[in-house]
Amino acid sequence: MLNPATEETLAALRATCPDLVIREESAAYLEEPRGRWAGKGIVLAPGTTAEVAQIMTYAHANRIGVVPYGGGTGLVGGQIMTDGPAPLILSLERMNRVREVHADENVLVADGGTILADIQKAAEGAGRLFPLSLASEGSARIGGLLATNAGGVNVLRYGNARAQCLGLEVVTAEGEVWSGLSRLRKDNTGYDLRDLFIGSEGTLGIITAASLRMMPRPREMGAAVFAVASPEAAIRLLSLAQERLGETVSAFELMGRQGPDFLNEVGPETRMPLDPMPDWTVLIDVGLSGEGRAEEALAALFEAALEAGLVTNGVLASSEAQRAEFWALRENIPAANRRIGAVSSHDISVPVGAIPEFIAKGAPAIAAIGQFRINCFGHVGDGNLHYNVFPVPGKTRADHEGDRDAIKRAVHDLTHSLGGSVSAEHGIGRLKTGDLRRYGDPVKLALMRRIKTALDPHGILNPGAVLD
Repeated sequence: MLNPATEETLAALRATCPDLVIREESAAYLEEPRGRWAGKGIVLAPGTTAEVAQIMTYAHANRIGVVPYGGGTGLVGGQIMTDGPAPLILSLERMNRVREVHADENVLVADGGTILADIQKAAEGAGRLFPLSLASEGSARIGGLLATNAGGVNVLRYGNARAQCLGLEVVTAEGEVWSGLSRLRKDNTGYDLRDLFIGSEGTLGIITAASLRMMPRPREMGAAVFAVASPEAAIRLLSLAQERLGETVSAFELMGRQGPDFLNEVGPETRMPLDPMPDWTVLIDVGLSGEGRAEEALAALFEAALEAGLVTNGVLASSEAQRAEFWALRENIPAANRRIGAVSSHDISVPVGAIPEFIAKGAPAIAAIGQFRINCFGHVGDGNLHYNVFPVPGKTRADHEGDRDAIKRAVHDLTHSLGGSVSAEHGIGRLKTGDLRRYGDPVKLALMRRIKTALDPHGILNPGAVLD
C-alpha cells in the first residue's frame, strides 16, 4: 500500500534538497494532451541527478508513488495518475543541458530533460544529425522519449529511440545511481541494462541522462508525393524504392484521403501537393550522402513505378521549402484530427505485408458498429498505422461515447489476428494496461512482473502504468 505525498513530505524534501524547485501552479502537469484524464500529485523539479536520487531514497523509504514527467506529450496516460494516493510528480525540465558533444565519435551526452529539438540543434552545430524526429520534438524530452522508446518518421532508416542510445544514467526506485553513460559501440559485459530501462515507461527507473548516437548529415535531402493506386501498390512501391535507393530512404508515409479532407474542413490551412488529392498518397523522403541528386533519383523512381502501374500521379520537391510543404501536410493531420474530435484513436503496427489486409478488413469492422469516418495514415515503412475513427458530419465524439470500447476492441482484435501490436510507438501507459493483459504473452507478462518486483519492490515507480 502506498502513502500520499503531503506537506510533511515537502518539508522533509526541502530539508535534504534545499535547491529543489516545487511547482505550486501544477495544473499544466495534471492533464494529458487529449484532455481525457486529469491527474493529481505534487510537482517537483530537481536540478541534478543527486537531487533525483535523494527524492527516490525518501519516496522508497516512505512508500510514496513517483510519476516521472518529461514533456507531457504522451498519449496513453503514462504521465497522469488519476487513482490512488497522491504521488510526487518528478519533472526533469530543469535537467536540460547537453553535457558533451564528441563529433569525431558521433556521440552526444544530454540530461534526461533536454528537449529533442535542442539535441537536434546541438548535433547540427557539430555538423552531425540526430535523426529521431516527431511532431512533438519542440517539447518532448529525451528521457521520456527513451522511456517510451519513441518512433517518429525516420524509423525506417535510423530505427526507434532505442537504436539512437549508447548508454544511460538511471536513478533506481531505491535512490541508487547507475552511471551507465557509455560511449562504447561494443560492450559485452553482462546483462544489457540500457535496453531494460528503455521502453519501461518510468516503471523501473528514472532516466536522468543519455549518451546518444549522432549520424553524418546527408549531403542532400529530397521528397516526393506520389498518388498510389491502392495500399497494395504502396507496399510494392516501398519495395521498389528500397531496391533502387537503398538506405537513403528515410521515411515512407502513407496517407488516406480523409486526412487532407479534414485539413480542408477544419485546418490548419495546408497547401495540397496534388489537385485533387487521391484516395491514397505516399510521402517519400530521402537523404543522399554520396554522388547524385535527390530529385533525379526520385524522378527515376517515379518513372519505374509508373511503368509498373503502382503510381498514377506525383510531384517532386524542387526546393527545401517545397519539401517542407510536403511534410506540413503530413504533420498537420494530427492537428486536424484533434479539431474534429476522434471517437477512438489507435496506434497499431502489423507486418508491412499485412497492411493492405488490415485496411481492407478494418473498414467493414467499423461499419458494423455504426456510421463513422476513418482517417488512416502513418509510417507504413515500418508497419505503424495511426487508425483513427471519427463521427460523421453533424455528430460529435460525445454522441458515440458508448461506441468507443467496441471500436477499440474491433481494431485491436484485427491487429492481433494479423500478428501485430496494439501499441506501436506510444507505449502502454495507463490507457492500454487492459490491452496488454488481453493480447500479451502470459509468460512475457509474468517475467515483466518479476523484473518490476526486483527493481521496484514497493511499487512506487509510476504506479498503475504498464502493469496495473
